Amino acid sequence: MQNILKTFPDKETLLQGLSSDHPEVREVNAHFHTPFSFSAFESLEQVFTMAKSEKIDILGINDFYVTDGYEDFHNQSAENRIFPMFNIEFIGLLKDQQEAGNRVNDPNNPGRTYFCGKGLDFPFRLDEPYKSQLDDLIKESQRQVKEMVDKTNQHFKKTGLPFHIEFDALKKRYAKDLVRERHIAKAIRYLIFDHTQVEEERLDLFKKIFEGKELKSDVNNIAAVENELRGNLLKAGGAAFVEEDEKSFLLIDQFKDIIINAGGIPCYPTLLDNAKGELTEFEADKALLYDALTKRGIFCLELIPGRNNHDVLKDFVEWFNSKGFVIIFGTEHNTPKLDPLKVTAGGNTELDNNLKRIAYEGACVVAAHQYLRAKGKTGYINSEKLPRVNEKDDFIQLGSAVIEHFINR
Repeated sequence: MQNILKTFPDKETLLQGLSSDHPEVREVNAHFHTPFSFSAFESLEQVFTMAKSEKIDILGINDFYVTDGYEDFHNQSAENRIFPMFNIEFIGLLKDQQEAGNRVNDPNNPGRTYFCGKGLDFPFRLDEPYKSQLDDLIKESQRQVKEMVDKTNQHFKKTGLPFHIEFDALKKRYAKDLVRERHIAKAIRYLIFDHTQVEEERLDLFKKIFEGKELKSDVNNIAAVENELRGNLLKAGGAAFVEEDEKSFLLIDQFKDIIINAGGIPCYPTLLDNAKGELTEFEADKALLYDALTKRGIFCLELIPGRNNHDVLKDFVEWFNSKGFVIIFGTEHNTPKLDPLKVTAGGNTELDNNLKRIAYEGACVVAAHQYLRAKGKTGYINSEKLPRVNEKDDFIQLGSAVIEHFINR
């Protein structure tokens, strides 16, 4: 499979062909999960159907640990003329923050850190030892999920429930290659709903699974029900909880090396404020966060604005943008709830024009990076594994030309 960007004209031709009346900003969703990890979407076709109806021109696939969806994503992007960003997500540790008891971008677990790579090479490849490191992480995650399935079946037997889950059958029906705990919750909900159509009987089954606790959600609210199943059964304190082994986490600097070897740009996913206006200890002070990231050579941030107050988001994003950071927005879609693909702030608040511009420029940097890498040239990360921050404006201009050529070719 050849990356379509490899067939594009040279840089000078692209820039010369950039029309003076091209859109100043295009709609971007640079972070969504697919069924290859877990997703609100049933298929990639559904993603593109929604994107076209919502007039989104740039999409970024962003699954946990795997790139299995890249080929289909590339082909459907080309067919639909929606520019593709090839991304990935990991879960790791910042040991110093863990030892200090500080939360990073997981609101519940000190030190636990989500970390992304943006604009990886397509076709995807990794050299050793990075390939083995990633393979081992995937194997460990599946070992944990298999143990959760076993403990779930033990819990069913203990509570006298007429249910049983097989890992292979669960994988075949609900997942692709990677099975996650959300798939277990989905499978349990289906077992209950297939067992009886009577609402009172369903509620009674949930009460037995929760060992006497009532279901708080509306039983017909699928996303909320599956989240309760995870919280009561699969999370810490639940009957089927399996603690993650320390070896299932790599350090952030190790993920950074994997991402760069795969051709990507290391990117820190920012949690920012929650519904109560609270921030984690790691993110509470912008200046300290800036120092912590730049010392690691990280000059790219990602946000899921739907979590955040618009004014808090705006203050944070504009401050980091003034420091030369590449900033990207997405929706995640890593729960059963199928929200729109269009990026908005908390409460479905429309992003203001400056935030949209910053997010589009971030996507342009990634687009230029992917184009240069496809052409066998140095992208936004230089030979010393550092971002070319001083050339950011040039990457924005080139990326805009790449995107326009992709859409209008």
